[in-house]
Amino acid sequence: MAKNDKKMVGAITSMEEDFAQWYTDIVKKAELVAYTSVKGCMVIRPYGYAIWENIQHILDTMFKETGHENVNMPMFIPESLLQKEKDHVEGFAPEVAWVTMGGAAKLEERLCVRPTSETLFCDHYKDIVHSYRDLPKLYNQWVSVVRWEKTTRPFLRSREFLWQEGHTIHATAEEAIEETERMLDVYTRFCEESLAMPVVKGKKTESDKFAGAVSTYAIEALMHDGKALQAGTSHYFGDGFAKAFDIQYADKDNTLKYPHQTSWGVTTRLIGAIIMTHGDDSGLVLPPAVAPIQVVIVPAAMHKEGVLDKARELYAQLKAAGIRVKLDDTENSPGWKFAEYEMRGVPVRVEIGPRDIAAGQCMIALRTGGEKTAVPLESLVQTVQDKLREVHDVMYQRALENREKRTYPCTTTEEITQVLEERGDGFIEAMWCGDEACEDAVKERTGVGSRCIPLAQKQLSDKCVCCGKPARCMVLWGKAY
Repeated sequence: MAKNDKKMVGAITSMEEDFAQWYTDIVKKAELVAYTSVKGCMVIRPYGYAIWENIQHILDTMFKETGHENVNMPMFIPESLLQKEKDHVEGFAPEVAWVTMGGAAKLEERLCVRPTSETLFCDHYKDIVHSYRDLPKLYNQWVSVVRWEKTTRPFLRSREFLWQEGHTIHATAEEAIEETERMLDVYTRFCEESLAMPVVKGKKTESDKFAGAVSTYAIEALMHDGKALQAGTSHYFGDGFAKAFDIQYADKDNTLKYPHQTSWGVTTRLIGAIIMTHGDDSGLVLPPAVAPIQVVIVPAAMHKEGVLDKARELYAQLKAAGIRVKLDDTENSPGWKFAEYEMRGVPVRVEIGPRDIAAGQCMIALRTGGEKTAVPLESLVQTVQDKLREVHDVMYQRALENREKRTYPCTTTEEITQVLEERGDGFIEAMWCGDEACEDAVKERTGVGSRCIPLAQKQLSDKCVCCGKPARCMVLWGKAY
């Protein structure tokens, strides 16, 4: 593209020069968010929200295919309700925002602005679950939550954010554990098949699990700069919440039993993950499945007879095929448009001009690069569909290659430090004895914390990376967002 066209769109800091500034430049210049007068809160602008809508649509379909129903719980939680599960309230206390006034009157009891909704669901379950016939309940909600974070960054960590939170309740531990693992698999498929983002499935260590959970599972992704990002979590609660809230049901043998619960969620931080997994120095690179615009048509020499008519005809064909397409018939130069849609991460660009029309073809360019391709007009729809799949595959492979080249097996903490100094941040694979003191020591000595215990284990050695005692499992370590 012409240098002045690039300047018209706006320069983006090189990710190699300053990754944090590169990220900020993209979210602002691609008009994904705007800052607000409330520190730590953001306006998600139409283009950013359209990405979230596509994420929401795909995931919501997947949830319903697995039998889940959507509900909506209140925004406020009475303090007495939050206090019922001790570990849970202690885990969230530092991040809770409180409402103390209603109009001009002081409230008799403080209300928490929900940081998560386990207590609300439990309060509801105790009213609707009485018999084994009432189970299971497979619920999900799409809402916003508030956590008073000290350090914020758009999408990655904000004081209010959008998410989905699934909450289910089951007759037995076996059913609840199966649900926990099933939803982890749903998240994995979504990230890999829709976001072109490879992830590692694993279980959190005891010190890193969700407040009040028996066990927490997570998917971990590696960003372009070698830092980890937790892309989704799934929690098994056992019957702890049921006991705290006195939820019981009459089983088939007429005995009262406590049900078992799960919760699972992903948030708008997935948009940050998309940016940092796939973006480049020209801007966003969006996975076709969630791109607001999958194809942009850029006509050349629009003033010449027949060009706009043909561009509109191609637009109609692609739209009828279910492709999210935009025709840019503004007066900006083609070079400006190329730079603009490259920066916005549009997967496929179609160019059409007088010579192309005379030849019965158009030109196609992909956001993932490569040579422009001449495509016969009669086969445009099929070719675009093929190219969208190609873009996804290229994006996934690049992300996988980045993860593989930045994954380092290590057997001592000294080796971890040396590898990170010489090769940069990434995933560290190292054995662990299971002692929390060693987990803490690894982070203190090397700067990397435990991300998860991968479900797909490797036997790198028989000794703990920290203390040298017999190892219990391999842990994935890393610096994280």
